Amino acid sequence: MNINSARLENFFTEMSTIGKIGETGTNRPAHSSEEKKAFELASSWMKQAGMTTKIDNFGNLIGKLEGKNPDLPVLVVGSHLDSQPYGGRYDGVAGVLCAIEAAITMHENGIQPERSLEIISFADEEGWRFNKGLFGSRGILGRLEEKELQRADANGITREQALKEFGCDVTKFKESEYKNGSIYCYLELHIEQGPVLDVGNKPIAVVSGISGPIWLTVKLKGMAGHAGSVPMPMRKDALVGASEIIVALNKIANQVPGNPTVGTCGTIKVFPASRNIIPEEVEFTLDLRDIDLERRNRYEKQLMNAIDEVAQKHGLSYEISEDWKSEPRYCADWIKNIIRNNCERIGLNDVPELMSGPFHDAMAISYACDYGMIFVRCKDGISHNPLEFSSPEDLALGAEVLYGTILDILDK
Repeated sequence: MNINSARLENFFTEMSTIGKIGETGTNRPAHSSEEKKAFELASSWMKQAGMTTKIDNFGNLIGKLEGKNPDLPVLVVGSHLDSQPYGGRYDGVAGVLCAIEAAITMHENGIQPERSLEIISFADEEGWRFNKGLFGSRGILGRLEEKELQRADANGITREQALKEFGCDVTKFKESEYKNGSIYCYLELHIEQGPVLDVGNKPIAVVSGISGPIWLTVKLKGMAGHAGSVPMPMRKDALVGASEIIVALNKIANQVPGNPTVGTCGTIKVFPASRNIIPEEVEFTLDLRDIDLERRNRYEKQLMNAIDEVAQKHGLSYEISEDWKSEPRYCADWIKNIIRNNCERIGLNDVPELMSGPFHDAMAISYACDYGMIFVRCKDGISHNPLEFSSPEDLALGAEVLYGTILDILDK
């Protein structure tokens, strides 16, 4: 093995102390002091690889290893160091730390590539603080939406305020954008966040693509009334309507057994939220994802029809806002082949190919260049949870595959 597995394990141990909750949990919000500390630590390791480091105006940490020909488009490798509020030690972190280990190994072996290598820890991949993710990876491509800086967190702090406190200049976003064609391709290592590898007793997978998500927020409005006196046939109960829509989404996603379609209701807000009052208004989120765009579009229409039918049935009015929508994004075959070849070099044969249900920074970067991803097994498929765990041995294998893939791509 070329990479130093003991050093890599120590990287994870040290990083896990920043934003630590409980014994194994992590809470590092985007653009926070905890994320800044994580950046400082990761930056110190990047410098061990001979990299120059900076934090750009989107809040991305960028380490750069200058190539012999700096005018060539760069190879970007990355992921993120922000976490869910009740997250684990490996989501996003694995991609950044394994990339840093690969760069240090290159430096120790005196390898200066022809084209430059950049490692990026992207800002706010998770999206929970300001309810909009992939901020840094969309930002560097000029793909931010209007009013994103005015989005506020639960404490009323806007993204603009948070970025300024982080040391970024929001008036200079253009200076931090990458020019068209300046990225050669993108690589990302990530824990699977699902159970397929663990059940199949496989440490590594080649990723085929990222499913396309639709995020909707639905508001249903009925009529409040006394829970004890309004007859059932006369009610306009918004929560009953919401419940039927949520069940309908579940049926839609399950209509063809074995398909990778998934549907989820993740949050519900009920007004006035009294046990003695019929719910007048309910706001809830729906998440529909599929790797097959035609099927997802068909299911989306079914969902919209279900919302309308339920609203009419219960005498409710409704509003639907589309918070996020992306088509599936497929990994480049030539990069998948390189990853697979590097798996075989270290004795990993019959490596599975898996699609990613979760989205990643790779989804945003895929609009600028070819991309590839490596999955590392996580115990019981648990993620977004302090119980999230990938073994040091599996992470070392992933880092070794990533190292070989980086070298092969830099050689092109």
